[in-house]
Amino acid sequence: MIVALVVACEAGFWVLLAAGLAVRCLLGKRRTGAALLLGVPLLEVVLFVATAVDLRNGAEPGWEHGLAALYLGFTVAYGPYTLRWLDGHAAHRLGGGPPPPKPPRHGMARAGHEAKLWLRTVAGAAVALLLLQLAVRYVGDSGDTGSLRAFQGLALRCAGLHGVIALTYVLWPKKAPPPAPARAPAPHEAAHRDGREAAHEEHGRPATGR
Repeated sequence: MIVALVVACEAGFWVLLAAGLAVRCLLGKRRTGAALLLGVPLLEVVLFVATAVDLRNGAEPGWEHGLAALYLGFTVAYGPYTLRWLDGHAAHRLGGGPPPPKPPRHGMARAGHEAKLWLRTVAGAAVALLLLQLAVRYVGDSGDTGSLRAFQGLALRCAGLHGVIALTYVLWPKKAPPPAPARAPAPHEAAHRDGREAAHEEHGRPATGR
């Protein structure tokens, strides 16, 4: 049940997201589009409540409960960021708005961008760890919480691996490519330019008394 609900929430996320962006950008109804987008976090509330009810009804904690916690953590951390990113691109491509700013690609600016993304991963892992710990305490000693503990370790490993990747951008910042050298004019272009300069000089020469 929980696995099917996670899949349904993921599908509902993209359906509501596409519908909200289309209404906002194509139809120009920003309030209606915002109302559809507000339905996205409601899906996460439904998933959380269903997971808690499933455990309360005596279900053995399994990998599906851990998956639900990781999914909720990722949505909390990256959901608003993903919505803003997609909203900016949809407004540009569908609504004729200005192009959204691109993230930095080189140097310490890129390292700072990667560090911010890592902090989102840390926040998502923290949410997942909290939910899993609440589930562990709820089950107590009466059930097997090994799968929940395993997902806690997975959340920590994901945050640690992302941290190592982000650190590489600080230790070895990506250098900007050198500016392209100025292209030397072709012989026919140089001759044409010299002819135009000569003509300008001829027209600018003061008139004589002839």
